[in-house]
Amino acid sequence: MKIVARYDFNGGEQEVFSRYFNEYCEIEQVINAIDAHKLKLKVSEEKTMPGRLLYSPSELNKEFKSLLNPKGWKNHKIECDYTHGKLLDGYVSAKPSSVKPFRDMDFLKSGVKLGVEVQFGKYAFMVYNVCANMTIFSNFGLIDTGIEIVPVKNFADEMSTGVSYFEQFAWDLTKRGTSNIDIPVLILGIDA
Repeated sequence: MKIVARYDFNGGEQEVFSRYFNEYCEIEQVINAIDAHKLKLKVSEEKTMPGRLLYSPSELNKEFKSLLNPKGWKNHKIECDYTHGKLLDGYVSAKPSSVKPFRDMDFLKSGVKLGVEVQFGKYAFMVYNVCANMTIFSNFGLIDTGIEIVPVKNFADEMSTGVSYFEQFAWDLTKRGTSNIDIPVLILGIDA
């Protein structure tokens, strides 16, 4: 795979290249090392493309994990504490849950405040990663800058319907603008 597009959200490109250049190089190496064509394994059951061979998002994610983990990049979870006791404005959960909810970041590296998300899913997940999840991880002091890796339209067209893509995401972020709580994020558009 290769990086074919970049979008600078809230100064993310400057922050990544000035403070996290070595980490960016590791991520770029991993992207370049992935042979996406070997991961075109999913047989479509969709009405619009029955039997068509598609790229498998789950296999692509596994490949990122298998290449980034040995370089010290690991998934990180933050446990949420909203299921027990008093919540907002006096609301108390009537039924405590044994399930421990969490928020997670695909990749963090010890001693580095750069969060990395790889997203081959629906549009809402891309927006959530940049506009909510990265802010939450920043508020916990775990990151100060992010990288979001997403497919460009050409690549997304070879996946299941509904997978969002770089061009749409960058356009929406441009029209949304930034807020005082947004952290700098470099969005990388990748293609097979």
